[in-house]
Amino acid sequence: MAAISFQSVCKTFSNARGTFTALDQVSFDIESGEFFGLLGPNGAGKTTTLRLALGLTQPDNGTISLLDFAVPAHAREARARVGVVPQLDNLDPDFTLRENLLVYGRYFGIARDTLEKRIPDLLEYAGLAQRGDARIQALSGGMKRRLTLARALINDPDLLFLDEPTTGLDPQARHVIWERLSQLTLRGKTLLLITHFMEEAERLCHRLAIMDHGRIIAVGT
Repeated sequence: MAAISFQSVCKTFSNARGTFTALDQVSFDIESGEFFGLLGPNGAGKTTTLRLALGLTQPDNGTISLLDFAVPAHAREARARVGVVPQLDNLDPDFTLRENLLVYGRYFGIARDTLEKRIPDLLEYAGLAQRGDARIQALSGGMKRRLTLARALINDPDLLFLDEPTTGLDPQARHVIWERLSQLTLRGKTLLLITHFMEEAERLCHRLAIMDHGRIIAVGT
C-alpha cells in the first residue's frame, strides 16, 4: 500500500517576472514502511513537493494521496497521522524541552496524562533525558535537531517528513541524527527525506527520486 502517491502533479507560481513551473508532471509512490528520499539541488521542487503532500499548497493538476486520504481535500485528517521535521528549528525558547513536547502534543488533542507518559521516552530517544527542564537556549545545534525530531514523533505518526534535517550540523551531530532515523525504520515508520546531500540519501534511503527543475529525473535504489 502506498503511503504517499503523486500522479501527474503540476504546480506553477506567478510573480512580477512571470510564471514559474515548480513541479512538472511529477509522479511517484512511496510504500508503507519505506525510507524514501527526494534528492536534488536547491530549487529543484523538493520543498514544494512536501507542501503539496501536506495539503499546504494547492496543486494545479494531478492527484495526491497521503495515507489513503485525498489531498488537499482531506489533508487535515492525514496530517493527524504525520510528523514533520522542518528545515529550521521552530522550538519555543520560552519553554523547557519537556514543555515544548507537551504543548506540541496538545495541538494533536492528546491527553495530558498520555503525553506525560510519552515524553520521557522521547527525550531518551533524543539523547536528552537529563535535560528535560533545560531551556532551548542551552542546547547545541545538534541537540535542537534531535529535540525537533523527537517532537515530530509526539503523535506516534505513521509517516515522517524530514526536510533537510541535518543542514548546518557538524559531521558528528549529523551521524547521530542518521542513527536516530535508522532506528525509526526498524519500528516500521514510513520516512520521506528531502535532501541535497548525496551521502545522506545513499546512507539512509531504500529508494530515492532525483529531482531537478521540477521534474523527476530518475527513481530507484
